Amino acid sequence: MTEPAPGPETVPSPDAAPRPAGGADLRLRYHAVSDVGRVRKDNQDSGYAGPWLLAVCDGVGGAARGDIASSTAIAELRQLDVPPTGDLLIRVTDGLHDAHESIGSQVDADPALNGTSTTATLALFDGRKVAIGHVGDSRGYLFREGELSQLTTDHTFVQSLIDEGRITEEEARTHPHRNLILKALDGLHEVEPDLFALELVPGDRLFLCSDGACGVLEAGRIADILSGGSPEYAAIELVRASLDAGSSDNVTCVVADVLTEEQAAADPTYAALQPQTVGAAAELRRRLPRSLFRGHRSGDTGELEPVDAEIPEGIDFAIQADPPMDPETYRYAPRAPQRFRWARRLMALALVLGLAWVGVASAYWWTQQQYYVAEADGMVVIYRGVNDLPGLSSVYRETTIPVDSLSESQAEDVADGLDADSYDDAEQIVRNLAKDAQLPVDPSLGGAAD
Repeated sequence: MTEPAPGPETVPSPDAAPRPAGGADLRLRYHAVSDVGRVRKDNQDSGYAGPWLLAVCDGVGGAARGDIASSTAIAELRQLDVPPTGDLLIRVTDGLHDAHESIGSQVDADPALNGTSTTATLALFDGRKVAIGHVGDSRGYLFREGELSQLTTDHTFVQSLIDEGRITEEEARTHPHRNLILKALDGLHEVEPDLFALELVPGDRLFLCSDGACGVLEAGRIADILSGGSPEYAAIELVRASLDAGSSDNVTCVVADVLTEEQAAADPTYAALQPQTVGAAAELRRRLPRSLFRGHRSGDTGELEPVDAEIPEGIDFAIQADPPMDPETYRYAPRAPQRFRWARRLMALALVLGLAWVGVASAYWWTQQQYYVAEADGMVVIYRGVNDLPGLSSVYRETTIPVDSLSESQAEDVADGLDADSYDDAEQIVRNLAKDAQLPVDPSLGGAAD
């Protein structure tokens, strides 16, 4: 979390800087970078940068394949990257609706994707202004004359707590539900995106990012990086700084500079610009499970195109022989006997058994760190273990709340088992049940009912 997001009405006025002479159109010089990060094994972010469109989508869903949602959304949104005609805000709304419908079609075709969704933050450019569309907790920023303004407001649970004055920005950074978003494109629930337009002036710099960046970088650090260098340098440096700051998420950054026609014509890098698709939407044929990002000079996104590998020396020597041996003849040719074959097999078996034991022990340890609230002998109790796995759960804490004192729906929920994120969360569930049933809260339970 950075500073609270101002609404579009608080964005710096375009009158603060001169308009280009003669009413000439403006141009965007852009760069996009997406990195899988140092913790996640796959990239569920997708990003796009083109002459008319900037967009960042952060997939949500875990096993439900958030990468599918984000890449599907970008595939629809990138169709907006054409010289705009008509009302910009209507085109942004239509683009988000098409992305929403396309995700719904994906879920209909594959029920395993049920639960997938994505954030979406985009800026549609027409040569003078941008129309911003926003759903979720990815962010858009404007850097103008050394001042950073957050254009979008997070659609998150913790942002609602901040708005109500219940927690501070600093507390939001470590809140257990900081990743709970309240709006997303999921193909099921229609959402009303935040929409507004912003006049641009030469020298403006736009920055769009996933929460892997804005969730760890403070506003001052973002402004410091955006204050210098090319869009490519800034985008790569923002990703590097996010990872160095401890981001455990995928990180996607899109940076674009606003140029006059004269500035664009004099910039050799502008003429070479091509639309960029990054992250899950890039559909690369080979993905690395871990990030290889090591600094701003390489700009490594953790994803590499395959290369034509040379045959290492000593491998497939028969095929390289002169004259070459027939591969099938070589396949069935006699081989020298292998020494210590049984010892090697025993060592391999011991290794497999050892790994299996470690896996079982780790799985059991994990189950004993889980808690849920359910029923035992007509009373509400806290179980330790995994719900619906007999033999791996047991009563950990008894309460004084009879199940028949709860409402019908609450009693059914307790009968099915209410999963908790932690033991403290399980205690909070019990406190809430006691409050709803108008029963005294067990004083041994920490805290108080909300």
